[in-house]
Amino acid sequence: MTQISESHNALPVDIQHSALLQLLANSLVLSQTAPYLSCYDVLNLAATARAFRFLVYHTPNVFRRLELGNVKTAQFDTHAVDRGGETWRNVQLDENLTEDDFYSGPLRGIFSNLRRADILRDVQVLSLDGLFVTAELVHDILNDPSFSVRILSIRGVKNLNERQLRGALQYACRQSRPEGMPRVKGLYFFGPQDTAPTLTHREEKRSSASASTAAVAAAWNAKSQEALTAALAEEPEAWYARRGGQFPGRIHADWAHTLNACAGIISFDSVLCTGPRHFNSPGWGTVNIEALDTAASTGAPSIPHFAVATHSLSGCASCGSAPEGWTVWGQELLTSQRDADGRRTSESCMADLARFPLLAPPPMHSASLQIAMCPAGQTVRSRLPFIPTGKQQAARFIPRCFDCIRDRYCGGCHKWWCESCYIGPRASSPGEHAGSHSGPNSVSNPISSTGVVSVDNSVGSMCTRNGVGTDGGCSLPQHLKG
Repeated sequence: MTQISESHNALPVDIQHSALLQLLANSLVLSQTAPYLSCYDVLNLAATARAFRFLVYHTPNVFRRLELGNVKTAQFDTHAVDRGGETWRNVQLDENLTEDDFYSGPLRGIFSNLRRADILRDVQVLSLDGLFVTAELVHDILNDPSFSVRILSIRGVKNLNERQLRGALQYACRQSRPEGMPRVKGLYFFGPQDTAPTLTHREEKRSSASASTAAVAAAWNAKSQEALTAALAEEPEAWYARRGGQFPGRIHADWAHTLNACAGIISFDSVLCTGPRHFNSPGWGTVNIEALDTAASTGAPSIPHFAVATHSLSGCASCGSAPEGWTVWGQELLTSQRDADGRRTSESCMADLARFPLLAPPPMHSASLQIAMCPAGQTVRSRLPFIPTGKQQAARFIPRCFDCIRDRYCGGCHKWWCESCYIGPRASSPGEHAGSHSGPNSVSNPISSTGVVSVDNSVGSMCTRNGVGTDGGCSLPQHLKG
């Protein structure tokens, strides 16, 4: 490898440029390579020669994915604007400048330069993770025709007013919106931003100081090993493989109304809870809500009409499912709308996609929602009926909010019991409920009059039989542990 690199460096510069130009002249190679390079590196390549400039600026999909989190001009190390007595050096501030204008200034400057270079219209996947992003800037991305962004990532951003952001999203998805707007179809917001392996300052200084080919090759080998180690240490895929809580922080309750208003128009990296207590649930009306509220350990909690799902669950430990059923990737809704010819409409397809969350990280080589939502090992276009095989199983999960799994979920082993199999810790005996809650929506109660769970529907003993008891981290209520 070192000999090849040395022989390659011995070639004249013109021949090297010609070989690279012929390689990148293949649009497939260039479009598949460009997403792994920063915008700064791509523009530097275009500045080397006229041929490269023509190739970069006239090849489709070169700037389809733009990540500005690693761009230095998009970041600044200042603190809050309102710091009494602080002197701003080398900065001229207009007295009419607002705080939002100040923090969005770097990104607006970058967008202005990209617009003048006729690059901004080609950006379809835009990542602003970790930067200073304001709600007004997101409003412009949603409604300005000069933007062609289809997937936007603003995870872990700073100085963002969530209330104004919710208002901007609801305004963009209003019924009187212009045709074809908003162009943004996917928004990453709730999850944590992606972590990429980076070299330390000492390693960067050492690699930049070493000019020999062997040193450069060793540095690249070290970076490859770090990337491989980080890839092997990645967490399981969200929602489908990782059970339990999906987000590190708390989600405001008003986000549920925003997700409901944007359903079928903009998808998020979370979905609405499908518990039978919510209006959007397929299992609405299948359980006795009064019995659940009476048996709750905290009295009768106020369950909102809509709620954002924060937990991914497997099937109930007793019946193996849930009153609302599973969310299965690729499965069409039975109520899908079809046109006069029997073909599914775009509105019905978007309604199907609203059931699935966006999966991190954002796609590298496409701006398709199906690709952004497709679980690992699954096909983008699945057709019913889905028949699991030995190699490929159906990717599925049950999305729930915390209120819908309260008193029925174990945070240690991630087992849970649905409303049809277990009412709550304060439920009375089965005989009392049988007389007062009879009918098609009645809920069976597995708890005996002594307060001990029966053997068949045991909440605590199931965890004990599977090796997760009081000593194994089971977080079930104390009176449910065998």
